[in-house]
Amino acid sequence: MYWNPFAEKMSERELQEYQLKKLRQTVEIAYRYSPFYRELYKKENIEPSDIKSLDDITKFPFVKKQDLRDNYPFGLFAIPLSQIVRLHASSGTTGKPTVTGYTEGDLELWTESLTRGLYSAGVRKEDVMQIAYGYGLFTGGLGFHYAGEKIGATVVPISSGNTQRQLDLMRDFGSTVFACTPSYMIYIAEYAEKAGLSIQGDTKLKIGFFGAEPWSEETRKRIEDKTGIEAINVYGTSEIGGPVVTECYAKSGIHFWGDIYIIEIINPETGEQLEPGEKGELVVTVLGKEGMPMIRWRTGDITAMIAEKCECGRAHPRIDRIMGRSDDMFVIRGVNVFPSQVEYALMLLPEVAEHYQIILERDEKGIDSMIVQVEINPDYSKDYSSQDRLRELESRVAEHLRTHLNVRPRVEILEPETLPRFEGKAKRVQDKRRL
Repeated sequence: MYWNPFAEKMSERELQEYQLKKLRQTVEIAYRYSPFYRELYKKENIEPSDIKSLDDITKFPFVKKQDLRDNYPFGLFAIPLSQIVRLHASSGTTGKPTVTGYTEGDLELWTESLTRGLYSAGVRKEDVMQIAYGYGLFTGGLGFHYAGEKIGATVVPISSGNTQRQLDLMRDFGSTVFACTPSYMIYIAEYAEKAGLSIQGDTKLKIGFFGAEPWSEETRKRIEDKTGIEAINVYGTSEIGGPVVTECYAKSGIHFWGDIYIIEIINPETGEQLEPGEKGELVVTVLGKEGMPMIRWRTGDITAMIAEKCECGRAHPRIDRIMGRSDDMFVIRGVNVFPSQVEYALMLLPEVAEHYQIILERDEKGIDSMIVQVEINPDYSKDYSSQDRLRELESRVAEHLRTHLNVRPRVEILEPETLPRFEGKAKRVQDKRRL
């Protein structure tokens, strides 16, 4: 049950004492060796010695994605490049890419964190772990790769795409663990069904680790119903390491290891800390990160802290599933909407399938509108074969979305296999207001 019993069985008091000690060390090293942090803290007239308790972390400023872009490529590093053993970077599709650098110690920390998560969810050395996250500058594939090997599992580094080969190797190698985006897992199950195969009946798959995009509890249920596997939620960003934390077998929140991370939930507008249960932006401080310290990193991801203790017995903090990114949120007629809210509401309706798209438009009068395109569930196609019945369903889905979103979109019910499929991160929103 425990990969690292000493760390994972720490009490809340022991974790807080350890966190305070490591926080002081982490801030001191950043202040001494990173010109970025030294300048940032001097501007705020604060020093590492100002940390007397964990509450004092709020005295220190946040680090934002723009800071990485402004200091591209190596401006946040605290050590010479000669001591950096690996570089990762974002795609840079919305601006300069963000670069992260790792020492050997950083890679060990990242691997240790994810290894604990995989083990807590049930991965063992007897497993065959097929990794369908991308390898390369994206951190996903390599994170799972090294964590799987540390446990002793047999790793299949197939990377993303090539769905037929994914299924072939899954069956030929007897893969028991699979890692990819949730949207790709849905596509694989759909692809297998067309080929006359069943994930549950024709493979040995038992656990799937899904992340890199927000997904709802209802989507988890659909994945598990279609495939017969346990669907485990994963979280991470390249700035804090990569995919670093997961749910345990209880599937009741993502465990952040308190001896490695300090997490906060803040009001995205004011920066003030929120109480457990209140939704806000996740802020992460990585304790002991050497190459590129991350102190109060604003992830942009919206979630909430979970106050209740997990049934697994660990006292480490947990967060709820990611609702979306603050910069993914869009506003329609004064209402804030996250794509994950649309997904959650749609997945409550058995008549619609898992594939959907959101289109945002603006007319000549400057009025915004939202169109939700969703495929009909093939099992219900005959029930809605007439145009009248289809229009009736569209109206019902639109009203259902209005109840959940407080805004009524236009709904278009499409035939199965109409919308695009994704072998990596799903692109759910087309914002034509920006074109």
